[in-house]
Amino acid sequence: MSTVVAISGLAKTYASGLQALQPLDLDIRAGEIFALLGPNGAGKTTLISLVCGLVKPTAGRVSVAGHDVQRDYRAARALVGLVPQELFTEMFETVAATVAFSRGLFGLPPDPAHIERVLRELALWDKRHAPVMALSGGMKRRVLIAKALAHAPRVLFLDEPTAGVDVELRRDMWALVRRLRAEGVTVVLTTHYLEEAEELAERIGVIREGQLILVQDKSALMRRFGRKQLSLTLAHPLEELPVALASMGLTLGAGGACLELSFEPADERELLPEVLKRVGELGLVYTALDTRQSTLEDIFVRLVREPLAGPSSSTPASTIAPAGAGDAAAERRP
Repeated sequence: MSTVVAISGLAKTYASGLQALQPLDLDIRAGEIFALLGPNGAGKTTLISLVCGLVKPTAGRVSVAGHDVQRDYRAARALVGLVPQELFTEMFETVAATVAFSRGLFGLPPDPAHIERVLRELALWDKRHAPVMALSGGMKRRVLIAKALAHAPRVLFLDEPTAGVDVELRRDMWALVRRLRAEGVTVVLTTHYLEEAEELAERIGVIREGQLILVQDKSALMRRFGRKQLSLTLAHPLEELPVALASMGLTLGAGGACLELSFEPADERELLPEVLKRVGELGLVYTALDTRQSTLEDIFVRLVREPLAGPSSSTPASTIAPAGAGDAAAERRP
């Protein structure tokens, strides 16, 4: 895949002296769904703002399809759609009018057919004459997505697009993201719903305490960090764990009513028979056996709890911390 968003040496220091971004390198591939994950305050929104040209970097460069975001802002920005976290839009305008206005901001001629298609895809067509202020929170978020798609961008940034929406709407948005990707649109997604990233993304980037600690294909990430969990529900709870089981790495859970073991998937074939044999030799009776694979959420929790390593040449790192409101406002484009 070719690169559509190229980030090189991107750095940011605010007027207050806060170094919000250390030099960062990252390439986003054309036509992929890339998930940027991190806890609150990790810097996901700051990074997106820099890439979209809403905040000026202190150093480095960002280009979109070869257009430098700073030197050729209009051309670069015209290729990008942004759905922010905040539900901010023209509340007194109708749905159709505010979406059409967003298209006009990019100097494009009216295209009622395109606007209708976008509104229909987002289940907003029946609400096209309704004022935005009359919509539910979920519908308002759909309007933000429609506005971002009004000028048919090549790259779409979705910053927490399903925050505060119901499960049905979240599934609808997942279907929309897949359709956009099938049409060749690159989607960059930030989310707190780890199942969302696991369902949609092809590559994962993880930001922790302002540092980009990992960028990897999802399948490779699951293989690299994924573990399996064994759970044996005992017929009779134990007061303490037998030494023979502790030496194999088992632990007691559920108040002594469950034996638990975390292990590498590659060890399953040899390890599980040995564990069950040892349990039988000890005369322990279990009523249920369950194994499960680590989810992306399990891996994410593990990554954000492990000690941070320093930046290295093999894995570019960044420090992205939340800026103060005054700093951010002063740095934003007029």
